Amino acid sequence: MLPVAGERRGAARRGTRRQRYLRSGPAGHNWQMRSSDKWLLAIRPATLPASASGVIVGLGAARAAGAPFRLDAAAGCMAVALLLQIAANLANDLSDFRRGADTPDRLGPTRVAASGLVTVRQLELAIGIVLAAAAVAGVGLALIGGPMFVLVGLGAMLAALAYTGGPFAYGYHGLGEVFVFAFFGLVAVAGTAALQSGRLDWLYVAAAVPVGALTTGILVVNNLRDVSTDRAAGKRTLAVMLGVGFARAEYMACLVAAGAVPILLVAARWQWASDFAGPAALLPLLPLVATPLAVPLWRAVAADGDPRRLNLVLRGTARLTLVFAVLFAVGLAVR
Repeated sequence: MLPVAGERRGAARRGTRRQRYLRSGPAGHNWQMRSSDKWLLAIRPATLPASASGVIVGLGAARAAGAPFRLDAAAGCMAVALLLQIAANLANDLSDFRRGADTPDRLGPTRVAASGLVTVRQLELAIGIVLAAAAVAGVGLALIGGPMFVLVGLGAMLAALAYTGGPFAYGYHGLGEVFVFAFFGLVAVAGTAALQSGRLDWLYVAAAVPVGALTTGILVVNNLRDVSTDRAAGKRTLAVMLGVGFARAEYMACLVAAGAVPILLVAARWQWASDFAGPAALLPLLPLVATPLAVPLWRAVAADGDPRRLNLVLRGTARLTLVFAVLFAVGLAVR
């Protein structure tokens, strides 16, 4: 009897939060939107460039190491990366609603569970379908790369679900940045390159750092925007635990780290490689062309004001990540 009563009280609290969320929605918002629009809102298309960026750089790094292009491995990596990002977005929407983190005071985009646009059961089913599709694509990658990639895939799935869900939601314990850097950077880039070339290389790890840093920057901006509501909900991000000043410095560190790696790669090749000659040797510096995109983003992060302004910085950082990744991949691949 007690567990049932507890479940009823929990459901009642979630229903009350949902009603307050709906009442506080933007004036004139059409809550009777089409089903396709609801699911587009749920999967958060603006976040997908970040997951694609690691695969793109991984392909460029593999080509730099002399590996031939494998379409099957490239397509599989891209499918897994995008599907796991979607699964993570859906799971985050569901888990934050259950934990009470998505309140009427939320400053970011509408969340489908808290707003009642999608039911909990529908979200659970969608997460299962997306993870199953990712698993199918992952089996193909395991056939190419071997059993190790089964473990990598399982770890990536677990990380997607455990960000704000499960018994130890690492996003609630200040570990979000660590996991984002590891999976969006190291795993995505090095894993993609290894599947192309059949081996690991120090270049793959180095090339993963800018992608991991910029993708981490996206999370830093998100946590900086939500610092007040996260604190109230008991979500202990680094921004909550160490303060706004730390989060701003962390974002700058992400930008600097991303820009430093191409310079260090060129310097290392100039120092030790015997084939360092001609304009092509400087092509890894190509992503620095994206620097003008980063300047206004940093200014917005460093400034005080309405936290909602950071919604534009989120989209801008995702765009910067993709542009940087494409330029970096080209710079690495052209020999």
